Amino acid sequence: MENKKYLSAEQHSALLSTLKERFEKNTNRHKGLEWDNVQAKLESNTEKLWSLNEMERTGGEPDVVGHDTNTGEYLFYDCSSESPKDRRGVCYDQQALDARKEHKPKNSALAMATAMGIELLTEAQYRELQQLGNFDTKTSSWIATPAKIRTLGGAIFADFRYDTVFVYHNGAESYYAARGFRGRLGV
Repeated sequence: MENKKYLSAEQHSALLSTLKERFEKNTNRHKGLEWDNVQAKLESNTEKLWSLNEMERTGGEPDVVGHDTNTGEYLFYDCSSESPKDRRGVCYDQQALDARKEHKPKNSALAMATAMGIELLTEAQYRELQQLGNFDTKTSSWIATPAKIRTLGGAIFADFRYDTVFVYHNGAESYYAARGFRGRLGV
């Protein structure tokens, strides 16, 4: 039988309080949206609430950045000023991790995201995030890599320097103390 991912009543309450406070503090990220509607959606979706807690626990500071009117989902992105602290020092995916012969990182971005129930931001989503503030001014974040680039052994990451979003490439097996990943979750 599959283990359900859920929060205790205390964790549930603490997370909702944190998310509400962040929502109210950063209204520029979600103009026109109301917390009561977001909370109602969260309350009816405990597994996604668990994923948001994982985003929070690993330093992502998730916040609502939009509402998809087609699906009805509220979109949460990691909004920490720098790449989430407890998700740094990882290579891109399991294939890259397996390819390393020595000095392997502890994990990969895709494996961590999958375990957390979230997705890596795409390049377009990363650029949207940067419209809401300046993120990754000292760190960088792996972003979803197109299949063609990944097939050739590469992966892409992004950061914000010189008032500009830069998207770069690296070998997927590389990892750095200042590179993590940002995630997305629709609720």
